[in-house]
Parts: sequence; structure tokens; C-alpha cells
Amino acid sequence: MMDTASPIRRKITLIDIAAGCGVSRATVSLVLRNSPLVNKNTRARVEEELRKQGYVYNRAAANLRRQTSSSIALVLNDLANPFFAEFAAGVDETIGEGGFVTLLGCTNESPQREQAVLESLIEHGPAGIILSPAEGSNAAQVLGAIGRQTPLLLFNREGRGDLPEYAHWDVLALDNRHGAQLATEHLIAQGHWRIAFFGGHHDSSSCQQRHQGYVDAMRAADFPVAAHWRVECAPTRADAAAATASLFAAEPAPTAVVCYNDAVAMGLMLGLNRLGLRPGHDIALTGFDDLAEAAVCTPTLTTLATSPRARGRQAAEMLLQRLRDPATETRRTIATVQLVIRASSCPPPAI
Repeated sequence: MMDTASPIRRKITLIDIAAGCGVSRATVSLVLRNSPLVNKNTRARVEEELRKQGYVYNRAAANLRRQTSSSIALVLNDLANPFFAEFAAGVDETIGEGGFVTLLGCTNESPQREQAVLESLIEHGPAGIILSPAEGSNAAQVLGAIGRQTPLLLFNREGRGDLPEYAHWDVLALDNRHGAQLATEHLIAQGHWRIAFFGGHHDSSSCQQRHQGYVDAMRAADFPVAAHWRVECAPTRADAAAATASLFAAEPAPTAVVCYNDAVAMGLMLGLNRLGLRPGHDIALTGFDDLAEAAVCTPTLTTLATSPRARGRQAAEMLLQRLRDPATETRRTIATVQLVIRASSCPPPAI
């Protein structure tokens, strides 16, 4: 019987492409690297031949040969949160202007997934990494995944544990503590004193900072902080909605809530409505991020504006600066936030 199996196709090489369009191998290589030294007519001819022969450019191997990279890895903890979609857009705009492409990964708030994503992305040889750590992320494990040579910028959170001196990581953080303090002070000025802090987990550095800002404001006003006014949950709408009843499990119940972020605040609104309570009327609440939806939800959400797209651009610019000048001192930058007052932070209901 005749063997009808397809023969193994020989790998197309630069020499094949060069022969097919009558140029040198070096010219094909220049086209693949987007070199300005090739005129547009020659470039078009080479690109057509590449398409015709089905050539696939192994960029990772080329990077290894040249000891350079054309990519930057962006690893985010929650792509479902619109904040990080905006942040990623800002990163991509800026690194694109710098001649790089984005390798995107998401951890879904899992330290184990974070390790797997980092170990996979590092195989592609990115020039640097921007990481928004998962809750519970361990700094030593992150270092083990990426090694000591790859530049890393941490956004908004930091991993648990100490780092060796050679781990020169830059940090771009939001002014989490001051922002939550501003939100709490605003609720106090509205007449509230039974104020809860809702959402996030204690092993997240950003959550710790925001909770501390809330505590700072409550203590400055000489108000009590009841243990049951601190309710933890994953920083998502679904988990916040599911945890809403916990705010009212003991007396005295809060009349206002400082939420970890806007996603938590919007989930709390859903949970309150299910309990027959009207957010912005029976219960005041604030968020953190100022997502686009915060200005149009019902009620409109009092929150802290963080400008996520601008923060993405800032993070990318910091990493690009590190690539241009690796010897500069490690930088820690705190981005300011601004209180935006809307309808959700109502005064307490009349008794």
C-alpha cells in the first residue's frame, strides 16, 4: 500500500527567502528587524516573499543571538478589573513608542499562577517586567522565577518577605494610605462615626496601606474601630456582593463604608440592594480608583481618582529609563490620588 502520509516540511530559512526575491540574506535580516536601512520597494518585495513561503520569525532566538529583546512583559493580578485594562493600555502605548511589544500575563490573584506566568514569560527573554503582584505574592519566589538580571518594576503592591541587596526593583505605588484617609475624613465630615472598611485581604500591601489610612482618620477623630467593621473579601464585585451581609452581622451596624476599590464598592451596592438597603441613602460608601463607571452608576460613586492609564504610562516610562540606564539608583515613586465627591457618600439617615 502506498504511504499517503504528508512528508515533513523543511524549515524555511533566510537563504530561501533571499533566493526567492533576489536579495542578500543580510537584507532579509534587516527587513525582519524593521531596519530603516532598507528602501520601501525592497522591503515590500521581501515581505511578500516571506508571506509566500510562510516564513515564521523566531524572535526569541534572534534576541538570544543579539543579546537584546524587543518585548516587555506585563503581569497583572486582575484583568477583569477595568482599572487594569486602562493601566495596560497606558503601558502598551508607551513601550510601543519605545520600540517594544507587550507580552501580557494574568495571575487572577493567585501566587501559584503568578510563578507559572513569570517562569513562562521569562523564557521569551523580555527586556524587563512590570508586575502588579497577586495577593500573597512572595518576593523571594518572584526573584527565583525571573532571576537577578531582568529589570522589574512593581506596581501598587509589594511581595511578602525581604529581598537580597542585589534585587534592585523599582516601585510605582498609589498613595493608598492617604487616599483612604481622605475618604474616611470625608465620611466623618458628613456626620458618620460608625464607619467600616470593606474588601481586600490583610496579606495585600495595598490593602494594608488603605486600611491603615482609614484607621488613622478614625483615631484622629477619636472614634472607635469595631472589629466587625473590618470585612475581608476578594477585591471583586461578586465576592463583595456575597460578603455584604457580614457588615451587619453584629451591632452596632455601620452607617458608612470605606471600600478597598471601586469594584468592591459596586459589588457592595448590589449586596445592599439585595438586603433592601439603598446605597447613597441608607448607607454611605466610597471607592478607590475612579473607574469610568463610577461617574454613571446609581448612585454615582465617591472615590479616589488614580488615573490608571496615566499610571500605566508612568510605569512603562520608569522601566524604559531603567533599561536606558541600568546603574541608576532604585526608585520608589508614590503617585498622588484625588478625592472625587459624588452621591454615594450621603450623610447618615435621620433617626
